[in-house]
Amino acid sequence: MLFTGLASAQDLLIRNATVHTATAQGTLQASDVLVRNGRIAAIGSGLAAGNANVVDAQGQPLTPALFGGITDIGVEEVSGESSTVDATLALGNGASDMQVRPEFDVTLAYNPDSILVPVARVEGIGWTLLSAGSRPGGSLIGGQGGAVRLDGSLDAVGPRALFVTLGGDGANLSGSSRAAQWMLLDQLIDEVRGRIPADSQFALLTPAGRTTLAKYVGGGGRVMVRIQRASDIVRVLRWAKARNVRIALVGAAEAWKVAPQIAAANVPVFVNALANLPADFDELGATLENASRLHAAGVKVSFYQSGDASHNARKIRQLAGNAVANGLPWEAGLAGLTTVPANALGVGGHVGNTIAVGQRADLVLWSGDPLDVANIARHVWLDGRAIPMRSRQTELRDRYLHPETGLPRAYPADAR
Repeated sequence: MLFTGLASAQDLLIRNATVHTATAQGTLQASDVLVRNGRIAAIGSGLAAGNANVVDAQGQPLTPALFGGITDIGVEEVSGESSTVDATLALGNGASDMQVRPEFDVTLAYNPDSILVPVARVEGIGWTLLSAGSRPGGSLIGGQGGAVRLDGSLDAVGPRALFVTLGGDGANLSGSSRAAQWMLLDQLIDEVRGRIPADSQFALLTPAGRTTLAKYVGGGGRVMVRIQRASDIVRVLRWAKARNVRIALVGAAEAWKVAPQIAAANVPVFVNALANLPADFDELGATLENASRLHAAGVKVSFYQSGDASHNARKIRQLAGNAVANGLPWEAGLAGLTTVPANALGVGGHVGNTIAVGQRADLVLWSGDPLDVANIARHVWLDGRAIPMRSRQTELRDRYLHPETGLPRAYPADAR
């Protein structure tokens, strides 16, 4: 395991913090957190430091390191430069030649030295879910993604997740009709179950694809379904129940309309809490209250950014804060950045998603309410290791604001 740029592990005592545990204990006032060997050893008041390094929190908030959302961090460097983008697959000849390759695993392209990693990390982001996508020449099944820790590690942690795009966003991947999506999905299930021979001229899957897809049928790994419209959501809930597929919904702008059905199916939802106006005909019912209405119905809610989520992973806090401003309880907002995604993705043992004895010491000390973007991360620890609060962006900032550092100016002082 690599820890490029991270300080060595050391025992640590964070004293007098407002500890947001993200557990049933809730928030602990004026509490200490003791870290030994990268794990939380004790939580309480007046803990003895011993040889531990002491940080006085002065009452400021302490949280687990946050989930960065569903991104392409480390598999995309510059979105406009195709040679640096590894998140999507298209082996076919445009929309007329669909290639279904669920065995595609985007985590194998992850670069822990990406400049996007420290940019997200200094903002309190400790881990993210890499997504797999398609474009014409691919299929509605994008492939597999996985969770990565932003600690310099090369490999993904926990189980893989399969990404599927349905509804209007997937129409160009399914013969220009959302109706065809159910036909194609059923055929793929038939292939996995042997009802269509592997050597059939109509078969869509490779042998490796059959083996991979079989892992997600019958209660296996999590299938992340990108979907927006309420009627499509109901259909995918029915489809998943009939075929025993464990799904999570991503986007789900109209999910609030069918919240009781989603809750009854025990399906977590990753919402864009800034979606308010319809972006297309699938999102006519978009509302800023989507998260709060889902939570009130008993749905587990996390967050998802549309747009440039990789370069702006820090904005995931804004989504959670916006959901809280529109009715979601604050603790549920924090859970959406910690426990909900960790549990949904099966990585609770791999990331420090709570502050509890025995948990990995992935911690962030904030200047104020972490769901208010006016506040910043003051210190970040991953496995108890203090990370440098430095990134490409802070270095550029310092270059222009503090010429006395000795870095060369971009332009001569007398340039016009």
